[in-house]
Amino acid sequence: MHIDLLFGGITYEHEISIVSAIALLGKINRGEVIIDNCIFLDSNHDFYLIPKSNMKTKYFSSYDYKKSKKLEISRGGFYEIGLLGKKKQISNNTVLNLIHGADGEDGCIAGLLDFYNISYAGPRIEPSVLTYNKHLTKLYAKECGVETLPFILFRKTEKTPQIPFDFPIIIKPATLGSSIGISIAKSPSDLSYCLDSAFEFCDEVIIEPFKKGIKEYNLAGAKIGGEFVFSMIEEVSKKEFLGFEDKYLDFSRTDKVSEAVLDEGIIATLKESFMKLYNDKFCGAIIRCDFFVLDSVVYINEINPVPGSMANYLFSDFENLLKNLLSSLPKKHHINVSYRYVNQLNSAKGK
Repeated sequence: MHIDLLFGGITYEHEISIVSAIALLGKINRGEVIIDNCIFLDSNHDFYLIPKSNMKTKYFSSYDYKKSKKLEISRGGFYEIGLLGKKKQISNNTVLNLIHGADGEDGCIAGLLDFYNISYAGPRIEPSVLTYNKHLTKLYAKECGVETLPFILFRKTEKTPQIPFDFPIIIKPATLGSSIGISIAKSPSDLSYCLDSAFEFCDEVIIEPFKKGIKEYNLAGAKIGGEFVFSMIEEVSKKEFLGFEDKYLDFSRTDKVSEAVLDEGIIATLKESFMKLYNDKFCGAIIRCDFFVLDSVVYINEINPVPGSMANYLFSDFENLLKNLLSSLPKKHHINVSYRYVNQLNSAKGK
């Protein structure tokens, strides 16, 4: 089974996406899934075909990637443009979406690939829109019957918010992951600075109470052939608050993953909550849900529709999972345009 990796994008998580692709390239090596092409989307929204031998971080940070072949996207796949402008299709493989944040998780790439009838593994447009915005995620979780921490939505254009929670509080940009722009206001005197920090990245923020002693657990999985496949449940070992560097600088390593030791009831609730959130909307994607547990109550913190390195480190046999996922991707409903009604209209008018 042959795939192409698609990574990069115009996003605050651009570099994470590069590391994700490099990490995954090193994990898939048994031959059940074969990576043929690495396709990089740069900050100008230009596509490049990156030789696998050049899949190193310095190749991108030095801008040497611009020496690679430039590609264009068109019907059915990606094409190389020849000297006479002739297009040559490089493959018709399924594309694995590894773009984190904007472009990859907001629905843009899903829409582009759908538009050009390109097969892909990853979240479709609707779940991307729901999970890219933390406010919509919380509303969606509520409709699914999954608990969330209390919160308020505050916009940059509004006056100073009335905080209904005791301090400390946590302030998050509504449309960013990876702990970017997130800070803790320990007292009202911190509020203005924390809001300004978040508003550098987004015009809307989510404000929640900061709960000391809360436990965090990550669970990844997918629905394949009508059955859910789950990863191990990871207990997140952390300081008071995980920043960007804590979460991502070495996420490709597996030696730090700690499998949670949990009561069977909590395990069942975590999996049940995952299934409610995934349902049929995320079919075709491996997602990771980040949960909080406080006083035996499970809360959803975040849904990651394109998790770092596809959360491969949480699965005992990731390559087999990916192979099975690629064999059961959702198909877009075909619309037949026949012009029947236009022709009837013209006949009625005698034209």
